[in-house]
Amino acid sequence: MASVLNEPIETRLFINGEFQFRDSSTKTTFDVVYPYTKEVVAQGMTPNKPRTNKIFSQSAPVQEATVEDVDDAVAAANAAFPAWRDLGTAQRGAYLHKLSKLILESNGELAKLETLSTGRPISHFFDAAMAAETFGYFATGGWSAQGTASLNTPDHLNLTVKQPYGVAALIIPWNFPLIMFAGKMAPALAAGNTVILKSSEKAPLTSLYVAKLIEKAGFPPGVINIISGHGNPAGAALSSHMKVRCISFTGSSLTGQKIQAAAAKTNLKHVLMELGGKSPAIVFEDADLEAAAAQTQFSIQFNSGQVCVANSRIYVHESVVEKFTRLFREKFEAVQLGDPLDPSTSHGPQIDVLQYNRIKEYLAIGEKDGKLTTGGDANDGYFVRPTIFEGVPEDSRLMREEVFGPVVAINTFSTEEEAIEKANDTEFGLYASVFTKDLDRAVRLAKALDAGTVGVNCTSPTNAKDGAFGGYKMSGSGREGILYSLDNFLETKTILIKTSKL
Repeated sequence: MASVLNEPIETRLFINGEFQFRDSSTKTTFDVVYPYTKEVVAQGMTPNKPRTNKIFSQSAPVQEATVEDVDDAVAAANAAFPAWRDLGTAQRGAYLHKLSKLILESNGELAKLETLSTGRPISHFFDAAMAAETFGYFATGGWSAQGTASLNTPDHLNLTVKQPYGVAALIIPWNFPLIMFAGKMAPALAAGNTVILKSSEKAPLTSLYVAKLIEKAGFPPGVINIISGHGNPAGAALSSHMKVRCISFTGSSLTGQKIQAAAAKTNLKHVLMELGGKSPAIVFEDADLEAAAAQTQFSIQFNSGQVCVANSRIYVHESVVEKFTRLFREKFEAVQLGDPLDPSTSHGPQIDVLQYNRIKEYLAIGEKDGKLTTGGDANDGYFVRPTIFEGVPEDSRLMREEVFGPVVAINTFSTEEEAIEKANDTEFGLYASVFTKDLDRAVRLAKALDAGTVGVNCTSPTNAKDGAFGGYKMSGSGREGILYSLDNFLETKTILIKTSKL
């Protein structure tokens, strides 16, 4: 195991262009554990706690950012902002282009770090290519920050221009850290902001590895600051910091509410949030059942169900439910559980004991409220087998709350109206899908479903690179995507120029 990585693991904070490891006021750090073996990849320390054995002897403790560290990072970003803003689109883009190339060249090392942190099978790793593509796009994407001009007011030339906010805070989750890193940081930088990115304490290692690439690419000090740590204190400090002017967050709805409240109580910073989901899929009697079963089972099984858009509720027309469920079960049961570093593995463990125990609670709810037809606790580490429940009442917690695991409920419907009503009966609205060969029906449902994205004869994680991604209701606010994210990091200013009459 010690030979898995070719380079030492970076565990320090990256502030003002330098890696820093300093004794915090609490003198605490934290562990990163490989979910499959529960071995320590990078070890933390607390007072009076002895160091234990770990996989990588060269790895230092993972530094946990304190409020003081957040203040230092914000100060560095604030100081660097004027020069970065005024550098110009082409010059900023040159740095992003360098970083894009370095990320792509580091695919192998990033894949191993992501697998060791999250337990997602290395065979499913596409993240470096996607992250590199995102930075590559926004290397020239800054040119689209355009305003307007008008002569509609007598004796005036009136302009609108787009300008960066200043210091942007980016808080990313643990399930796809590298993709989230790029999806938020690239447009923020292209727009001219300086940034502080806080990674999840569960999966900080790829973010810190990219910090080394940022250093190599030669970004000016303070433009990018990367910190590791928990929501409290680091995330809370960013949310309430008076010098942070905008914040982009992806994570749970509960945490999103806390961030929005903190922003409102302080300086009303601009907030963009992509939050949880309880995504429905609706399968009609005329659908291609083979294709529908293949896509929906992958949606809830991918990354062990730890995906915000996973279709955890499937509504099947009562006339075809038996056939659909048989096809679904066959594909669900064919997944290969095992070591995520093994290329033949298609289903990894849950990320940690907290997530594993949370899912076990929902398994108990499902067994009480409905019928378990396949799967359940694998009784082997943090593994949960892909699980199907049938006949679960719509008011069950299993149908109302985000499980964030490979657990699906399959229920039936008889009419189109009933399917829409059941699908929309939730406070979430991130993704929905419908499978049918009837184009008129597909259009009706696409209009009627309360979701930021509706897939027709496809489902999550399918998305369009040039589409808008975000949620209705408690699934978030704002939209992300290569054609939309830049505006999230830009203010609109009106300039009124009085002209003299001839």
